[in-house]
Amino acid sequence: MRAWGGMGFALVWLGLAAGCDRGAITETSVALTETAVEAPQRDRTAESPKPPQEPDREGLLIGEFHLAEEPVVDGDTIRVEGVEGSIRLLSIDTEEKLRSKANRAAVERDFAAYLQKKRGNAIRPQKAETPMGDEATLFAEAFFEGVDVVRLERDDAKEMRGQYGRLLAYVFAKKNGRWTSYNVECVRAGMSPYFTKYGYSHRFHNQLAHAEAEAREAQRGIWSPDAKGYGDYDERKAWWDARAEFIRAFEHEANARDDYVQLSHWDAEERLEEKLGQGVTVLATIGQIRTFKGLVRVSLSGPNGGRFPIIFRDRALFQRSGMARYAGEPVTVRGFVERYEKQDYRTLQIQVTQLDQAAFPTLPWPEEETDAKPGR
Repeated sequence: MRAWGGMGFALVWLGLAAGCDRGAITETSVALTETAVEAPQRDRTAESPKPPQEPDREGLLIGEFHLAEEPVVDGDTIRVEGVEGSIRLLSIDTEEKLRSKANRAAVERDFAAYLQKKRGNAIRPQKAETPMGDEATLFAEAFFEGVDVVRLERDDAKEMRGQYGRLLAYVFAKKNGRWTSYNVECVRAGMSPYFTKYGYSHRFHNQLAHAEAEAREAQRGIWSPDAKGYGDYDERKAWWDARAEFIRAFEHEANARDDYVQLSHWDAEERLEEKLGQGVTVLATIGQIRTFKGLVRVSLSGPNGGRFPIIFRDRALFQRSGMARYAGEPVTVRGFVERYEKQDYRTLQIQVTQLDQAAFPTLPWPEEETDAKPGR
């Protein structure tokens, strides 16, 4: 298998693929209702999923699966039989549940002081364990109570797994004889905002946005003034939506071009191999940044822990680019695909020799940070 940065992207043979317009926002689901009612008690003799499918086969429908014995990890993560590891649920990001006794004690002493300490001097909002994380977990457990079979669907036929190798999916449970989206209902209940950090939902944007507006208006869950949660969602969403707008602009351009490559897609490495020696523009999240003698290597993140190296042979150019400031943020990089080989190390990469090869989202930096812009 070919390796990017020594790690590599796993490639799989796929069956027939369902098409998906990367720039479109639609409301079409395999089967969906937004009505959530009490589910029947779990009874495996009453309902069975369709024959198991290969989870990594390309297509919008992943398949129907039995829930695992203890399916709920937390408010945005579940487990099913037939899929190794946990499943990260799309377009939601519930708060972290309280796992640490020390954190629980600190929350009980002074919740505001606890949040302030967790934030520290960070420019961006931070994750933390909160009572609302526990509430979201309880909501998920109640939603899936009595449910045996769930349906998993993708947002994009080519977006299969995240950088940590977890399957990415919307999950639907049959409620009152109809498939109901947990992701949408989680937002409607105020257990999560509509999470856009990694892009807007292509298929359920309107439903998720309306569900969030409804929860805000009713002051449910995280939107309640009495909620023991982050309390800074307007700030968080400003960061997330800035990223989402940047990603959407790239996707819009990519619809009409074959030299735009999104590294989160399962076939990204294969496409870059085909473009060897040609110019491309790639979209990915900035990962590890390392300095080697006279050069800087920036690893762009792909699925399953894969890395695609961007090389700056001029350290001063790297500093002027401002890329270090955008660590963890999306970036587009334009350049020629080349192969680098040294002993057993073999990778594809792009070299950056000009400032305008990299582009970044317009983020809501604090005022004191606005002078530190790329190229200055």
